[in-house]
Order: sequence, then C-alpha cells, then structure tokens
Amino acid sequence: MPNSPVAGDFTWETNGDGCCIVQNGQRIESVKPKPRAKWFNSILEANGNTPLSKLSKIPLQYSVKCNIYVKLEYLNVGGSMEDRAAIRMIEDAFVMARRLIREEGCMVGPSSGAAVFAALKVNQFIDDEWLLKNKIISHIEKKSAVPKETFDPKVLVYDPTTLAGVWKQNETTKKWTICSHKFNPYRSERPAVMENVLGAIHNTPLVKLQKVPQDKGIKCNMFVKCEYFNAGGSTKDRIALRMVQLAEADGRLKPGMTLIEPTSGNTGIGLSLAAAVKGYGCIIVMPEKMSKEKALTVEALGAMIVRTPNDAAFDSAYSHIGVSLRLQDEIPGAVILDQYRNIGNPMAHYEQTAEEIIDALDGKVDYVVIGAGTGGTVTGVAKKIKEKIPSCIVVGVDPEGSILADPNDGATAFYEVEGVGYDFVPGTLNRSVVDKWLKSTDKESFEAARELIRKEGILCGGSSGSNIHAALEIALDLPADKNVVTILPDGIRNYLTKFVNNEWMMVRDFSVTANA
Repeated sequence: MPNSPVAGDFTWETNGDGCCIVQNGQRIESVKPKPRAKWFNSILEANGNTPLSKLSKIPLQYSVKCNIYVKLEYLNVGGSMEDRAAIRMIEDAFVMARRLIREEGCMVGPSSGAAVFAALKVNQFIDDEWLLKNKIISHIEKKSAVPKETFDPKVLVYDPTTLAGVWKQNETTKKWTICSHKFNPYRSERPAVMENVLGAIHNTPLVKLQKVPQDKGIKCNMFVKCEYFNAGGSTKDRIALRMVQLAEADGRLKPGMTLIEPTSGNTGIGLSLAAAVKGYGCIIVMPEKMSKEKALTVEALGAMIVRTPNDAAFDSAYSHIGVSLRLQDEIPGAVILDQYRNIGNPMAHYEQTAEEIIDALDGKVDYVVIGAGTGGTVTGVAKKIKEKIPSCIVVGVDPEGSILADPNDGATAFYEVEGVGYDFVPGTLNRSVVDKWLKSTDKESFEAARELIRKEGILCGGSSGSNIHAALEIALDLPADKNVVTILPDGIRNYLTKFVNNEWMMVRDFSVTANA
C-alpha cells in the first residue's frame, strides 16, 4: 500500500538473519532468502533467487574502478522483475540496455533504476525499426555476410553424420567414460554471484505439472525441465558454452576470431551470447522459417544474421550448412564449432542436464521424453541416466517430416516446429541409447504448448509442445508412483509472432481453444 498513511507505520530492519518488517517498534515478519527446492509444485515457486552478474566491459569504458553487478531479473518465471512487483519502464534506459545486451551478454530490457529484461517485450524492444520510429536511435547499422557466388566445390566436402572426437562406453563398467575430452564436474547449484552472465547457464528448475495431467486422468507424476531459464533462453545455451570452452582449450578458438554456426536459431543465440561476453565475432546462418524473434535477439547481441532457403537440402551450397562452410573458407580467422558433430554438444547434457534431473528427483526417474534435433540433448541425458538408472526408459520425439525416428524412411516434408528433426542423422545423435521413438505433428505440438502456457503458466516454446504431447501419451497408463520427465527446450520469447498469435494458428487450421 504505497499511498496508504498506514505505510508510514512500517519500517525495515536488518540483522544477521536477514531483514524484518517492524510496526510501531514490534517485529512482525522476517524476510530472508529461502533455500531453493530441488523441484517445484508449480512454476510460481521457481520465482526469485535470481543471480548477480558482474559487468566487465562497460564500466571500463567509463573509467569506473569499482565492481558493478546487475541483478538478472529476466530469469524470473515470467521474464522480468514485474513478476515480483510492478515497475515503471522509462525510455531513457533503452540505449544503455542495448549496450548491456551487446557488450555484456545480459539479456536486459529497460526499467526504472536498472536495466532488467522483460522477456515478453523483447520482440518490440530489440527491433531496430521500432527504436528508429520512436527516435531512440538515429540510424540503423546492420552488417551482412554474403558468400561469393563462385567457390571451390571442395569447400562443401563435409559429413555432418560423424562425431568429431571419441566417446565410447567402457564395456566393463558400462559407463561412457572413454572420451577424447575431459569432463566438467557437476555443478549442483547456480551461483548467487557470477563473474559474467555465462554463469547463469545450467541449473534450470524442474516443475511438477498439475492441471494438464489431471484433466487427462493421468495418475503418475509429470515433471518439466524449464530450459528457458538459461541465460539466453534455451537449452542450447548449455552446448554453446561447452563448445566454446572445448575450442578455447584446444586452441582452435583464439581472441579476435569469428564464430560461424548453421543453426535453427537457439544455438545461434547461445553462441552470440558467449561471443558478446568473450569478445569474438559471430555470424549465425539460419533458414528463413526460423522466427523473427530469434534473429532479432542474435542481432541485438552483436552477431550477424544470414538467412537461407527452407527447402535447401543440408548438402546444398545454399543451405545454412553450405553457406556456413563457404563463409568459413572466405573469412580469415573464422571457425565453425559445428553443433552437428561437436562432442561438446552431448557432453554438456551428460555432465550437467542429466545430473540435475537425477539430483532433483533423488534418482527416481522412470521415463525421460526428449525431442531430437542435433540429438545432443537426448544422447547426453540418456547416456548418464542409463548409467545411474538402468531401468529408466528414454523416449525420443521427432516431428512428422523428419527422418530421425526412422532413418531408413528417407521421406521428408516441411514442418513448422523449430529446433527439432532433420533430413540427416547428426553425428551428435546416438540412436542406440533411445529406447522408443514417438512422432509429433505441428498441430499436436502447438496446441499442447498453448495448453501448457494457459493451464500451468509455463511460458514454453513450440518444440516443448512436441515433448509434452509425447510425454502425455507415455504417461496415460502409468501408475501413480512413476515419474515422467520431459525437457522444455525454450520459451515463448522466440515465438510471439508465431504459434502464440491466434491469427497465425487459425490460418493453419490449428485450434486456439483446444483443451481449454
């Protein structure tokens, strides 16, 4: 009650235990940070406990000697500080907020007193056209990278179906410990204070679903891993960071070099984030069908975007892979980390994601349901899960139009869901660790995602709907003591002009009220 005369009767006091509210000299309520639970009964319980990230570049440019930290409130459940209390947005913060994104990798938005990111407003905020129209910036600077029309065909000699590096199972222990790279230790908690925003990658919340399973008569426990709580908004932040770490350790990535990556968008955001923090150049090559929001986020982080035709096969010179290979050949100091072959992709999920799931549920995991694109998530999680919980069943999810569930069926077709499925089997996908495959349609995926948003308040993306639809199918006949876990790869931010939009859904004959 900020305008109430009664408010004057209350004061704050601090002691060794935290803060307390005092009325007329009497302590009436203690306020101190709560320990973070292993898993949550609703998405609202995951609110708060946002980390502090130290700024490195911008303070130096202002000759500031002290330490400056920013509180990453966009890692709240709804994407902003407004999830805790309403705040007033001010226009003067726009320019500095954009610098925080581009130079520090902090995905912030403008608010009074601090630049704090509001995820549901990012589409408007980082759009240069909007900033130009509102006279917040005077001109638009966009760099482009277009490969030459003439090129050596040898540049395109590339096999994305083989893993770069060695990663084998020990026949005696049955553990996947024979690897050409050293594994990172498991980090059980996200640090409260971090040197930069990359520390906000990993340790995402596991939330138990309530209304959606109940409405379908499901008795077992269903949990979702909310990967949009990663620093860049998706599970791909994990692999982007790990691939950069491995390349730096191997000497393939050095200061002044440029990262190039063919991607459906989220890996591009993760790499752009890492490049912004570490000072690398970055060029992201993605098909035309990928959302405008993804491209805007990549550009806001200072990377360049190159678009390619949706119908170009992976081995075409004009596909996102072909264009990336040509650009790498033309640009001095450029390197493709290659999420389709890079061992850091599945390693990130073996080292961390799977361990987080196992830890949260104290080893009681009966099914994991994971969509496959590059296959790194399902491969890495499955390898670790099967080491520690051999009875756990791993279910892969593949969209109609993709061949990952059945490579012998070479028939492919266009589908709208982003970030899953391919017309080839990437080297990072080990199909032998997947027990069962389920197919999903665009209609099932988008309607399931909207239902999850509407009924559980979980702001997930379209491929999350694919996983949820498959997980519900698995859970339907399971007893009450079983635990089913699925991954929600990204959040709503990337799709505000797509499946979140009623008109977009209706044009495609998808229901906007299904399972209401």
